[in-house]
Amino acid sequence: MTAIDVTGARTAEAAEVIGDARARIDALDDRIIGLVQERTAVSAVIQDARIASGGRRVNLSREMEVLGHYREALGRPGTSLAMTLLELCRGRI
Repeated sequence: MTAIDVTGARTAEAAEVIGDARARIDALDDRIIGLVQERTAVSAVIQDARIASGGRRVNLSREMEVLGHYREALGRPGTSLAMTLLELCRGRI
């Protein structure tokens, strides 16, 4: 299978550009996954402290701030992304 077959490009030059860009995307995805894992760990610290102090596991007003931040930065799809991150970090409520 050639690079053209793998990328869907019609020229070798385009296949090279696509291959290079995909490698960058893969590296970015690895960094994003690492950041999500770090965010999850930090969220667990916050939840543990809140619960230990007699509070609830989830602070809905803070979650609304996070949702708003992502929506403002990324538009409507940002809200979905934020909801996914919140679910990963705190679980379903």
